Amino acid sequence: MSLKKTLVIVESPAKAKTIAKFLGSDFQVEASIGHIRDLPGGSKEMPAELKSLPWAYLGVNVEQDFEPVYIVPADKKKHVNFLKSALKDAGALYLATDEDREGEAISWHLQEVLKPKVPVRRMVFHEITKEAIQGALLATREIDQGLVKAQETRRILDRLYGYDVSPLLWKKVRPGLSAGRVQSVAVRLIVQRERERMAFRNATYFDLEAHLSTAQGESFSASLVSVASRRIPSGKDFDSATGKLKDPQMLQLDEAAAEALQKRLSGEPFTVAKVEIKPFTERPKAPFTTSTLQQEANRKLGLTAKDTMRVAQSLYENGYITYMRTDSTTLSKEAIAAARSLVRTQYGPEFLYDSERSYATKVKNAQEAHEAIRPAGNTFRLPETLRDELSYDQFRVFDMIWKRTVASQMADAKKLRVVMTIHAADAVFQATGTSIEFEGFLRAYVEGSDDPAAELAEKEKLLPSVQSEEKLKLRKLDALSHTTQPPARFTEASLTQALEERGIGRPSTYASIIDTILRRDYVFKKGNALVPSWTAFAVIQLMEDHFPSLVDYQFTADMEDYLDQISRNERENLTYLQEFYFGDNVNEQDAAPGGVGLKPLLTQKAAEIDPRNACSYSLEPGDAPLSVSGSHDKIVVRIGRYGPYIEQGERRASIPEDMPPDELTLNLAVELLDKSQKAEEPLGYHPVSSKPIYMKQGRFGPYVQLGTNDDEEKKNASLPKGVAPENVNIDLAVKLLSLPRELGNHPEDGQPVIATQGRFGPFLKHGTESRSIPAQYSLLEISLEQALEVLAQPKAPGRGRGVAAPPLKTLEASPVTGKPIELRDGRYGLYVTDGETNASLPKAPKAATKTPAKKSPAKKGPATKAATKKAPAKKSPAKKSATKKIAPKKK
Repeated sequence: MSLKKTLVIVESPAKAKTIAKFLGSDFQVEASIGHIRDLPGGSKEMPAELKSLPWAYLGVNVEQDFEPVYIVPADKKKHVNFLKSALKDAGALYLATDEDREGEAISWHLQEVLKPKVPVRRMVFHEITKEAIQGALLATREIDQGLVKAQETRRILDRLYGYDVSPLLWKKVRPGLSAGRVQSVAVRLIVQRERERMAFRNATYFDLEAHLSTAQGESFSASLVSVASRRIPSGKDFDSATGKLKDPQMLQLDEAAAEALQKRLSGEPFTVAKVEIKPFTERPKAPFTTSTLQQEANRKLGLTAKDTMRVAQSLYENGYITYMRTDSTTLSKEAIAAARSLVRTQYGPEFLYDSERSYATKVKNAQEAHEAIRPAGNTFRLPETLRDELSYDQFRVFDMIWKRTVASQMADAKKLRVVMTIHAADAVFQATGTSIEFEGFLRAYVEGSDDPAAELAEKEKLLPSVQSEEKLKLRKLDALSHTTQPPARFTEASLTQALEERGIGRPSTYASIIDTILRRDYVFKKGNALVPSWTAFAVIQLMEDHFPSLVDYQFTADMEDYLDQISRNERENLTYLQEFYFGDNVNEQDAAPGGVGLKPLLTQKAAEIDPRNACSYSLEPGDAPLSVSGSHDKIVVRIGRYGPYIEQGERRASIPEDMPPDELTLNLAVELLDKSQKAEEPLGYHPVSSKPIYMKQGRFGPYVQLGTNDDEEKKNASLPKGVAPENVNIDLAVKLLSLPRELGNHPEDGQPVIATQGRFGPFLKHGTESRSIPAQYSLLEISLEQALEVLAQPKAPGRGRGVAAPPLKTLEASPVTGKPIELRDGRYGLYVTDGETNASLPKAPKAATKTPAKKSPAKKGPATKAATKKAPAKKSPAKKSATKKIAPKKK
């Protein structure tokens, strides 16, 4: 009789496949594929006997100790049966899901559903290596009920919040919206930043920049800092709400004053008053946590939080990095030893810090059970050796994690900051410089920045060697204009940082939260910035006015702290849920929203909230007697069922969908209203139907409309690209409304050839074939003959690419298709085609290259050109490969 195998269950197939390699034939490793059961999606998924109960829509029995109802989703039932079947033949069950709240809950649900009759062990590890897996087998434990209860409480809170508040938003703002415990607070942060930008008043000020040179001909520049003992302001010295100086004693130069000062100082001698040299050190950053990995991958690699976590998950499950959901910055003794060994061998002993570095976690409510994110194993594989194993993004993320981990054990960077003060009559100029004395950890890793100007300021800048009282030659004196800038919008990186600093939510959930607010159209992206929609303004205004606690930063952070206390078995959850939802026995320690429970508050507010007020945002101060347009009616933004619009009395105008709220100024609003009012006057009348034709401005741009708004048969046509509304006359409008144009029948099959415009521009259609209309042809004038020429061209790969480029080379005809074989250059490289089948050409093998050894940097003197030699430290440290050896220093 053969021994029964041990069944090991993890979350994902990729993780199961990797672990199976280390366990051998005595183990069967299967995946649960995430949670196998959850709360029902609504009443329709509830068991039949519970569907009619008043709380059925929640899936939580709020009448009896907030008991959750768990169901196995239909798409999981077959897999659950498979796991039950596998368990029948097993001698033991090892639950090896992740060691966090979600992972612990998955293990608990597996035990509850599978009902094993064999011994059950909880197996945990932070990296998927042979040593870690073997060690975890010997150190199993029971399921942590504290973590399970914390996850369940969090799930119930989110359900109560989301399923009760969201329907209110559907009624008062518009259908399809959602509210969430962390999601709504994240949206509020973004909206609040946009409000600050809208309230911002810029200021313009001038200063002078002197272009100077020494007697030896070395050039540099210096900026004006004071005149007659009055300091020249910089951007931070202005009040963002008024645009005025905070300190009136400062000297704000306008253009005329700056030019007058420029003229006066041009004939004055420029003399060095003093030179200050200040040494300073820069220390390496801590190894990555979930949050800092997301931030840095966004700044340095351009990855979204969602993509970063997807890539990190795949690296973890395939054994390349440690667990990627962690708040800890600590490294194990083995990891520190591995990193320090690499510093010695790859960079040289002079780059190694003299003792082991440790980093204290600064995150509020940090969970220290895990290590920081680092390369897996007791020795770290070099990134270059993994290029052929990893995808492009996997390699970039692993390389960044590897360098950050190794850099954390490297020596400090030593720098010098030089400040040169220069006098010219009663004016004082300053020049600043920075030099790197010793690169230290910068040889391996340089942190990214959200502020390009700050990042530029940190770069090395050298000044010439000068002495006090030395005369300088003025080569040029420029008067420079500066305008203060509004606070920067959040990026994914800076939003993640802001949430973490406030202790709101868990870093492991930030990626899904950002993804949700983008999908729900609360936020859209402009470049890398997160811009709130007017819908977000309406929702946050409603929440702040009627449910302030639910979007209060501290209240949300305290809620997270309470969940952590539950996970540590320091608090119980029932009292908090009772007070949060019903508001009974409210006290300072477990305060519910505004002292009233969520349920009675929603009942009260459902009758109080006026949807029109909730969906209105005034662009003008309430105490102004007249609108900026001279009307007694104020200009208001309203959020309608079909999008935002501007309203002033009886006048209305659509707001372009891609316009950020801070760009909708009063003057622009008046302009849009005037254009909209003009659109109420027809361009003319259709020569056939005699219906009026109007020029309209919609959410997606300008268009012409045939018929009035209440005409059931009205027809719209968008303006072609490059056609301005003011250039549209009645003849052009009639042509646009006649689209699609039937050009005639194709001579080969007699089917019509049609010219029209679509989402991606004008195109031709013939049967199932379509081609973009090339730029040299007009949609309204292209002839049948020209259209046939375009249709005869091969279809370009990808949408909107126009007519395909000619082949690089044409070979003899294919024996299969009879068509000539062509060599073409495609999106993914060279390929050959016979008109029906494409085949990529293999890439040429890379030539072997020998990596030259790096030299150790020479020590520098003060941050001056005279004291600086050309040393390796001057090269951009951020671009150095962290995997190349550095030759030992020669004596």
